[in-house]
Amino acid sequence: MALKILQTPARFYPYTGGVENYTYYLSRELVRSGHKVKIICAREPKDGKSINNGIKLERLDYIGKIANTNITPTLPFHILKEDFDIIHTHLPTPWSADWSAIFSIGKRKPLVLSYHNDIVGDGAANYIAKGYNRTALKFVLKIARKIIISHSNYLDFSPHLKEYHEKIEIIPYGVDVGRFAFRKTEAENTIFFLSLLDEYHKYKGLDYLLESMRLVKKEIPRVKLKIGGGGKLVQYYKEKAGILGLEDNVEFLGYIPNEIIPEYYTNCNLFVLPSISASQEGFGIVSLEALASGRPVIGTDIVGIAEDIKKHDTGLVVKSGNTKALADAIIRILSDKKEAERMGANGRELIEKKYSWTKIVRKMEDLYNSLEV
Repeated sequence: MALKILQTPARFYPYTGGVENYTYYLSRELVRSGHKVKIICAREPKDGKSINNGIKLERLDYIGKIANTNITPTLPFHILKEDFDIIHTHLPTPWSADWSAIFSIGKRKPLVLSYHNDIVGDGAANYIAKGYNRTALKFVLKIARKIIISHSNYLDFSPHLKEYHEKIEIIPYGVDVGRFAFRKTEAENTIFFLSLLDEYHKYKGLDYLLESMRLVKKEIPRVKLKIGGGGKLVQYYKEKAGILGLEDNVEFLGYIPNEIIPEYYTNCNLFVLPSISASQEGFGIVSLEALASGRPVIGTDIVGIAEDIKKHDTGLVVKSGNTKALADAIIRILSDKKEAERMGANGRELIEKKYSWTKIVRKMEDLYNSLEV
């Protein structure tokens, strides 16, 4: 049955981020399956491109941000006028999720919540997060008919989900297997890291990766770490690399346009995602993209795909925050090209079998169809 689905992320493509990519690819595949999908989100970036692929898009002006959440005053009026069968919202960006929950009640339509990770913060944002988690979060979780998490371990990481176990569904993130191709590389001893470089993404563990590079450099002097992403902390990381004596070993690429990101996976030997916060790291879509590109991945034990990395031998998993363990894993993979190639081939095979968006969308359709709409 074709459904009318309203998605309410805080932001949307071409804004760069895991939730934004997830929403885009999910919506695109739902449209290809015959459903009608509309996105309502903040107008960020201001010059955001129009999206084709049959996705309807409405961008709203926002008056500012609270803890990385765009505040769009007209959002409730726009949701009110929409005709939909299901409203699908996302956390950890509360404003859109809160209004979506309210209108799911008012319109008597089911709310589906993709719970990407917990809402946390530093300084004043920490008090805001705690206040929200004690109040509005419980309301949204109660109203949601289904709560989607990307991996079962997140039930152990999050203190907020346990009492809603009966409505939780596990649907992992997907990857566009056609966009990321498995090609051989001419790169030598090249590592790739990709993230937003701001205070909200310090949990990605770039500090630890830079510190580990000092140890890697002693064994592999010509090693190169390429860091993709822009943000307010770029200068901070550049200064740290300088202090560690890594000026010749680290290259800051800045913002990488979405359409050329696959080239950077192709032109590396190894991808590293050294995340350090279980409550903030939902899954790690970039790891899926690297595996789809046939590159081995090093992740920490809190990353959502960690179990599959170990089970299918697609890379190595280390304890989060352990600089030496991370360095040892990098040295091991870069020092054995045959092992790296074998891990990369295993990764591509895993993606095709389990993580293509075609397979993920079938699971999502089954979830939607299980609801009374």
